[in-house]
Amino acid sequence: MSLVRVQSGEHFGKLSAGYCLLSLLIIMSKPWFVYLLLCDQKTFYVGITTNIAGRVNQHRAKESFFTKKFFDVELVCCERYKLEHEAAMREKQIKGWSRAKKQMLIDRKLGFNYCTDFAKALLADKSHVSLHRAKPR
Repeated sequence: MSLVRVQSGEHFGKLSAGYCLLSLLIIMSKPWFVYLLLCDQKTFYVGITTNIAGRVNQHRAKESFFTKKFFDVELVCCERYKLEHEAAMREKQIKGWSRAKKQMLIDRKLGFNYCTDFAKALLADKSHVSLHRAKPR
């Protein structure tokens, strides 16, 4: 990645250089999460997001196309990544796994990047869940 050097007061269209830099830093600092949901105690759903609590709550509120048909949606595994690309690659890898291998990941017999307890704590603490309706990826 390369950064463009700009003089103070220069603009990109309608945006100031400072605003562009701030936006870039915010985007770069957001962690990405790969998560597994267990739906109705039988079906796994694998996804990625930058807002784990908000996204799981969307699934539970039946605002997701795939999971809206399930009554019970439980977060069973979560991993954290710095880059969207890393999370997307891991999501694709896990989606290709058998049910048994996914269960091994949940049981912490595979992998090393667990943040499931952190994500469950966020879900339990409602103050971290944004009240606006913006859809997290």
